[in-house]
Amino acid sequence: MPFTSNSQASKPSISQTALLHRMTNRIRQSLDLQEILTATVAEIRAFLETDRVMIYRFHPDSSGEVIAESIAENRLPSLLGLNFPADDIPVTAREMFVSARQRSMVNVATGEIGLSPLDCPDTGQALEVEDIRYRPVDPCHIEYLTAMGVKSSVVVPILQYDINSQESKPKLWGLLVSHHADPKTISPSELDTVQQIADQVSIAIAQSNLLTQARQQARREAAINQVSINLHRLNTIKLEEALAETVAIFQGNGGRLYIALDKAYSPQIYTCGDAPIFEEKSQYLLEEHPIWQQKFSPKRATATAKNVWAIADLYQDPELSQLAAIFQPTQIRGLLVISLEYRQQFLGYLTVFRHEIDKETLWAGRFDPDNRQLYPRRSFAAWLELKKGLALDWKPEELELATALGTEFSMAVQQYQLYRKVQLLNADLDRQVKERTAQLQHSLIFANLLKQITDQIRSTLDFKTILQTIVREVRQLLNTDRVIIYQFTKQWHGEVVVESVIGNCLSILGFTGPEDCFPDEVAVLYQQGRVGSINNVSQVNITPCHYEFLQSINVQANLVVPIRMGNLLWGLLVAHQCQSPRVWLTPEIDLLQQLADQAAIAIQQAQLYQQTRTSAELEQAKAKQLEQVLIDLQKTQAQLIQTEKMSSLGQLVAGVAHEINNPVNFIFGNLTYASDYCHDLLELLQLYLKHHPEPHPEIQKKAEEIDVEFVANDLPKLLNSMKVGADRIRQLVLSLRNFSRLDESDIKPVDIHEGIDSTLMILQHRLKPKSGHSGIQIIKDYDDLPLVECYAGQLNQVFMNLLSNAIDALEAKAKSEEKPDPINNDNSDELKIEISTKVLKNNLVRIIIADNALGIPPNVKTRIFDPFFTTKEPGKGTGLGLAISYQIIVQKHHGKLKCSSQPEMGTQFLIEIPIQQIVKTS
Repeated sequence: MPFTSNSQASKPSISQTALLHRMTNRIRQSLDLQEILTATVAEIRAFLETDRVMIYRFHPDSSGEVIAESIAENRLPSLLGLNFPADDIPVTAREMFVSARQRSMVNVATGEIGLSPLDCPDTGQALEVEDIRYRPVDPCHIEYLTAMGVKSSVVVPILQYDINSQESKPKLWGLLVSHHADPKTISPSELDTVQQIADQVSIAIAQSNLLTQARQQARREAAINQVSINLHRLNTIKLEEALAETVAIFQGNGGRLYIALDKAYSPQIYTCGDAPIFEEKSQYLLEEHPIWQQKFSPKRATATAKNVWAIADLYQDPELSQLAAIFQPTQIRGLLVISLEYRQQFLGYLTVFRHEIDKETLWAGRFDPDNRQLYPRRSFAAWLELKKGLALDWKPEELELATALGTEFSMAVQQYQLYRKVQLLNADLDRQVKERTAQLQHSLIFANLLKQITDQIRSTLDFKTILQTIVREVRQLLNTDRVIIYQFTKQWHGEVVVESVIGNCLSILGFTGPEDCFPDEVAVLYQQGRVGSINNVSQVNITPCHYEFLQSINVQANLVVPIRMGNLLWGLLVAHQCQSPRVWLTPEIDLLQQLADQAAIAIQQAQLYQQTRTSAELEQAKAKQLEQVLIDLQKTQAQLIQTEKMSSLGQLVAGVAHEINNPVNFIFGNLTYASDYCHDLLELLQLYLKHHPEPHPEIQKKAEEIDVEFVANDLPKLLNSMKVGADRIRQLVLSLRNFSRLDESDIKPVDIHEGIDSTLMILQHRLKPKSGHSGIQIIKDYDDLPLVECYAGQLNQVFMNLLSNAIDALEAKAKSEEKPDPINNDNSDELKIEISTKVLKNNLVRIIIADNALGIPPNVKTRIFDPFFTTKEPGKGTGLGLAISYQIIVQKHHGKLKCSSQPEMGTQFLIEIPIQQIVKTS
């Protein structure tokens, strides 16, 4: 890496040595490149004592951006963050910056440029003598610097070196530029110091690049490790999570994993994010499409990297032209396709999708690429350029990462396929064992009946239907007299919630049973899963209370099975034999136990379903309420922003009016005296001509040159025109001040007519004849209004919105009629706006603003006061004018704002506000 020494220059001063020492230490101590560049421009500007020092970095397309800047007392405008096109710096100049490390110094005043190369452009060897050769500077360069306000400049290239390779050629990284608003000479020693600092910056850039590469490598390894964790879990392989993480690593917008299984099985597809959906309309899957397989075949040698294809813009790839229609419904433009292979066996494709992007560039002045070689720019005001639908290139490091991740996915998919085969074999073996076991079941009939009852129970999630199905099917299956479900409602007590009885058997639905009749230890046994079986109630040892209870409900034998949900005893499933005693068989007991277990599951599912529905309904109601609150908040926010804009505009208008008013008053006040003085001088001239008819020849010659007679006639007219113009400016300033009403932010009595007239004065330029119409006529019908208490500035805003909309509608009408000669047309239907005011009863005044435009369609009229609703072209309206006007009239002034319109008949807005505000609004 060659750097500049100061052996041939004069010995550096103490300040130069200190500067170099500070910059060297800062580069060694900091790893933040931006911090180093910011300190560099500040130090160099202070050292050279120039007005602006900046660092300009080149982009890959040879354009560039100012990324660091230091300005002295705002003597020159800031260019920080602005981009400059590639043509601003000629190709030959950029080549000399690299091949000769050439520095340049321009003096606009003398029209000279000094060039000082450090290396021979042909051999690249350092020159023995560093001299500065001067020549005339190109006129375009002069105009370019003049437009920037620069009289002298110094440019030193900043080169980027590859530390890992000694043989690689340096690249032009950027420029170190110094600008001064006055002519300034840079000494050779100063230039040498700046060059040495530029060399130190090159070192910092190389260090920053190494640090960036190390961090990128660490992030890649971490990403691969995270994906590998999800991929290489034998029993819980997470392909979807791994796919989502892969898409996130590549900053993609969607992904697709296609796994090709054996021909006996369908391929598996995993997707995330934005991905094309077309399989239902096509006979092929995306990865099985012939064009896809031809383009991304592992046997083809067209991959960007090993088994990796990087397509920046699929619409620019001719081989994918027939597949482009599939992606058109999406914003996908870039593809990264990874072919998955393991030991030369094709396993599938991993695809990452990227959306098209919109790029905003802030340029230093607007330029025309077609005329870039003809004229230099004359303005460097910031210009924002927006390019839509651009494709983002895939970086080399992304391709390396794709290759590594492809290997991980290939091994994981192979592992997943083996694991799936084992699972299928195990499932098949388990199925065979179950079939053989089922053949050995002692009560096959009960098993089938159990399945039927279970299916009926699970066919619904309605709680009552489930319980009723259970008791009905059990009674029929056991051929017993009564089956009930007893649900516990409190500690070991409850009620019969559902029953199924036969014939004239006593119904006990809703029966609670006697309290303190059953010992707690019996309930505890039921909770532990015990089954109670009584074949004959008269022969079993039970408590007298229990016996009396069974006799009261005609029970001769019973079978009780607990319904448990985990450790919770929910209730009891009870079968009663009322006609006679009965011996309960073991298969019957087992069947009832299984039914109780199924009932517990069904009941729990029904309860969860009901809870879920209730929660969903509550959450849906909350979501709707939150959505409405969000809509109201957005409306309020937009209205506040618009109100703040109008307030700022009012302050600006008032400030401009005030600044214009003072000089205009000065001019207007002195025009009378100037007129009198000119009149006196002209009278004096007439006396000279009267008494000296033969003036001196020199006077006669001068009089003929200036045409005294014409000046004497034209000067009074000129002064009169100036007076008329000054008076017009005074009227306009008065209208602007009246419209802004900065001193009337609170409610005050104001003259409504004055506000309307001020608004009309501001809009006067839109009322004049134009191409397309002969002007807009204003018809006023003012009543004798008293002073009205209102927010004057806000009410003027309403007048401005309504009158502007009326003018827009009239201009649209004139445009739609397409009259060839609107000025000479005698059509009686002239464009006009009628404004009338009237005092009403009940402390009200009415203002009506009507036009004779095309009117408002009924479907639009119902929405004109909705925020953000507009029928104007994009960029000509925000849809907030009438919404804010409605808020000002109705909410601020407790009035009414109504609209009436008929097609082809025009539109009328009616405003009613109180003369005196009863309730003061804040």
